[in-house]
Amino acid sequence: MREVDRRNKFDRRVFLKGAAATAPAVAIATSTGLGIGDAWADDATALTPAAMKTLLKMARDIYPHDFLGDSYYISAVKPWDGKAAKDPAVKSLLTAGVARLDQEANERHKVPYAQVGWENDRVALLQRIEQTDFFQKIRGDLIVSLYNQKEVWPRFGYEGSSAEHGGYIKRGFADIDWLPKA
Repeated sequence: MREVDRRNKFDRRVFLKGAAATAPAVAIATSTGLGIGDAWADDATALTPAAMKTLLKMARDIYPHDFLGDSYYISAVKPWDGKAAKDPAVKSLLTAGVARLDQEANERHKVPYAQVGWENDRVALLQRIEQTDFFQKIRGDLIVSLYNQKEVWPRFGYEGSSAEHGGYIKRGFADIDWLPKA
């Protein structure tokens, strides 16, 4: 019979050596602004990473859902870079719209739109450009690109299409629980 040594293989000294080596690397990465969260914006080809971050912040402010992570919004925003690469009109619309939004944020808050700290301040900036083609394009595209992700549906309680299950008559039609029982 084999006897297993259940004692811990690591001691406090080894742990502290590893922690001492890791702490400076983490401090340097955070102080220089390096972060895994911004890596997705660097992959953009037609739009600048700053423009992509602004579009992400806009998406969060136009359709705010605290229970959704940034990954869903990033998936909704990424296609705009491809659209901008294919169509110069879309690229100029997005570039000019982001530039105008950043300019207004700089005038009012001394920082670009993506760095404005309070959501209410960003929403006020969005309300100023609400009638522009840029805002309408972003808002309209987000309805499809954000809410048409199958990964998002369970977060909102949507079970998906019912056609392949016989329709809503057989799947959820009589699930009304908010009416009094007869």
